[in-house]
Amino acid sequence: MVSCFPLQRHRRKRATPWIRDLFAEHFINPSQFIAPIFVSEVPHDGGLDLDIFPGLRRYMIEDLPALCEQLQSFGIKAIMLFPVISEDKKDEIGTEALNPESLIYKAVRKIKEQNYQLSIMSDVALDPYTSHGHDGVIGALHTKVQDVDNTETVKILSSMALLLAEAGADFVCPSDMMDGRILDIRNDLETHGYTQTLIASYAVKYASSFYQPFRNALGSKGLKALNDKKTYQMDYRNSTEALSECMFDEAEGADCLIIKPGLMNLDIVSKVKEKTSLPIISYHVSGEYVMQKLSAYHGYLDDKQSTFEIMHSFIRAGCSNVITYSAIDICKYLKNE
Repeated sequence: MVSCFPLQRHRRKRATPWIRDLFAEHFINPSQFIAPIFVSEVPHDGGLDLDIFPGLRRYMIEDLPALCEQLQSFGIKAIMLFPVISEDKKDEIGTEALNPESLIYKAVRKIKEQNYQLSIMSDVALDPYTSHGHDGVIGALHTKVQDVDNTETVKILSSMALLLAEAGADFVCPSDMMDGRILDIRNDLETHGYTQTLIASYAVKYASSFYQPFRNALGSKGLKALNDKKTYQMDYRNSTEALSECMFDEAEGADCLIIKPGLMNLDIVSKVKEKTSLPIISYHVSGEYVMQKLSAYHGYLDDKQSTFEIMHSFIRAGCSNVITYSAIDICKYLKNE
């Protein structure tokens, strides 16, 4: 039997800060947050307009040790690396992605040799390397319609993942949404002895308008050949399909599942949490981040309080971790509490 007012008064448990803390169901701490890092070989931001991405910095390889020292001192346990390469190294098939001396592999080696207590997570996708900005090789399929070729793209992604493992990455993170790529990557890693390399699969990645600031920062603003990524990224109208994607990736050997965008898809996080024992990571994507930061900048929101509220919503929904551009800000706020 459920007691009702006045025998039960919910406000009794909200009366003071210490009582609220006593009964709080969820807390946040620095180890839950993964810091995305843009590693660039283009000095001075390559002339790109980054004003719409407040707080963003690009880092040259020589800047990484100092940054990692700072992140480690804050208690952050993982970083996610994204390469920003010069335009003259991009081509139709992303050739530079398989160059062992390419930027991302040198960055991983540079960080790894410092023996930081940080997990190195690295993006596995072709869009930083292709001149058309898509996540794979474009070809004419049996339908005679141009699209991203799943088979050829997966071959390249598997080779990229192996190169990252050889460089010292702790996690490889396929963000392309090709079918079967997790199984192919896992088999390649196992065959070459990288049995301890984790796969953080972007199992649910919707074709979203909230990625635009990220694409600007990555230097892949304009898409060519295909106008959008809807033939391989998911339709945001679907949720059952998201569960299927997660179950497939788990069966193929993923160690954790990434859901992106994060804030817009907390319902998906909750549904997936009920179906899997794997850790779930949400990506608080650039568009979501920018909305909150610009609102705070213009005085419409309190930055600390709104950031904390958003992060608690991720954890409450079922996330183990959150990839967020606010990682350093969160740690500073927590340290000063």
